[in-house]
Amino acid sequence: MPRGQRDAHDRDVVRVLLVLASGTYKAADFLVAASSLSAEVVVVSDHLLAVPAEGRALTVDLDDPDAAAATIAAFAADRPVDAVVAADDRGVVAAAVAARRLGLAHNPPAAVAATRDKAAQRRALTAAGRAQPRWRLARAADDVEALAAQVGFPCVVKPVSLSGSRGVIRADDATAALVATARIRGILAVANADPFGPILVESFVPGGEVAVEALLRGGELTVLAVFDKPDPLDGPYFEETIYVTPSRLPPATLATVERAAAAAAAALGLVEGPVHAELRVDGDRVVVLELAARTIGGLCARTLRFGAGISLEEVVLHAALGRPLDGLCREVAASGVMMLPIPRSGVLDGVGGVDAARAVPGVVGVELSIPPGRRVWALPEGDRYLGFVFARGATPAAVEQALRTAHAQLDVRIR
Repeated sequence: MPRGQRDAHDRDVVRVLLVLASGTYKAADFLVAASSLSAEVVVVSDHLLAVPAEGRALTVDLDDPDAAAATIAAFAADRPVDAVVAADDRGVVAAAVAARRLGLAHNPPAAVAATRDKAAQRRALTAAGRAQPRWRLARAADDVEALAAQVGFPCVVKPVSLSGSRGVIRADDATAALVATARIRGILAVANADPFGPILVESFVPGGEVAVEALLRGGELTVLAVFDKPDPLDGPYFEETIYVTPSRLPPATLATVERAAAAAAAALGLVEGPVHAELRVDGDRVVVLELAARTIGGLCARTLRFGAGISLEEVVLHAALGRPLDGLCREVAASGVMMLPIPRSGVLDGVGGVDAARAVPGVVGVELSIPPGRRVWALPEGDRYLGFVFARGATPAAVEQALRTAHAQLDVRIR
């Protein structure tokens, strides 16, 4: 049902469907953002989630986007929907299919699906002539050592379907590439993915890494923030830790980064909604690593405030509802987040020093996301962080220092 086609009794209700996959960090922040819009919230998930008293919930199979969209469309036949927004990767295809079916602004489902498949993304960027790592796709019967030699050493071996650096391993020679492939197939099996599916082998790109947070409306990309990642991400695993914005890159380099992100989104065919892009900067060379049709992962969006203090989630929902975002800009203060790494696999006994970390000047929050007694895994097997530290300050350097100082106060006990 197209937006605005409403029964008389329902014409004043603004209704937003939030697609929240199980295990997402983002449920609470998106629910708070939706409530600030005076909208009725309907949670769409692959399992039953707690929702606001005035809200509703739909349970769907997010791994079957067409079936999920059919369930959403049946709901919308009686209760018209104004926006369908996915919080995380697992829900983006179902959200796109549902929005298309309801006549709402949406990304082409095939474009969104390409953001979930690293090989499909590489093919799209290759077809558009965009700068990216040299790559080969290794199927179960292929000679991984030979493919790695073709892209050159060092190389990076990674699964096509997992996210958050899970299963991403650097290999410095042919033997290491073979060992990495075997390890990745074990990780895929644990993740309930096809352990014999294709694996991406690509050249390692040196240099610093940045992340671009942006919003597409009608095919036009507006950059909301560029994050520096000051810790080197050189392997053998690629655990992301600190994000700080605004970026300290020179203006000309930043402009190149923003153009590369926009070109990558266009190459994939994305036209609506949030974009999170990861790029490497090696001197004058800017290379696209990955691009996702969602906001920044984990709780990292809490670092960003716009206009009169509105959150990134509110910005995304305003855009999905077709509301104006004139003059939107990020707050002046520098901000950042540290995703607390899991130093080794085992059972988490606890994390000490949290109060000391919170007391560090510039730190505005410390949130732990794994309770004591839980089994934890370090990368490349891991898929979670211990928690997040947030900081604000006058300069990016001050924010980075606050995050490092706070992290040094923490005593992570794993047995």
